Amino acid sequence: MKKWLPLIIIIILIFVLYKWVVGLNNTMVEKQETAKTQWANVESAYQRRADLIPNLVNTVKGYASHEKETLEGVIQARANATKTTIDPSNVTPEQMASFQQAQSGLTGALSKLMVVVEKYPDLKANQNFLELQSQLEGTENRINVERNRFNTMTKDYNILIRKFPAKLVASILNFDPMLLFQAAEGSDVAPAVNFN
Repeated sequence: MKKWLPLIIIIILIFVLYKWVVGLNNTMVEKQETAKTQWANVESAYQRRADLIPNLVNTVKGYASHEKETLEGVIQARANATKTTIDPSNVTPEQMASFQQAQSGLTGALSKLMVVVEKYPDLKANQNFLELQSQLEGTENRINVERNRFNTMTKDYNILIRKFPAKLVASILNFDPMLLFQAAEGSDVAPAVNFN
């Protein structure tokens, strides 16, 4: 029996190490997939906003048809925002910046449209417009919530794969850090609103 004891110990250690690596791998996969799913929720919220815009533009167009440049700007910004998609597990900083820039462009175009709306009291009282405006505000809040959840889940995943000894397993199994969604440059400055 003493002759087999070292072999039994080695087999037990290998089995324990194997179970630990498998468990760690599964945890990393779960956290990565949770973060990727949350990114899909972020994109879904942005898509909801994009889906509301044609109705909003058509409602405004009925009252402010001569604001053609502003309306076309919103339509173009929507087109740019909807064609920019990314895979959060393989995203580069440039792709994330491009996505954020497209979404910021749409946010800016919508803000400009809302300033134009202030010139039209009848439009501001229109029930369809008020409902669309309310839905858009709710969607903007939802976008913020979903981005924050994505960042929290991504942070949890990134922390896991950077801690020792998980870092060793993560590098062997090619678990790379995921990028966080960050505020666009200049978003800390409030936009100037002029109702003239």
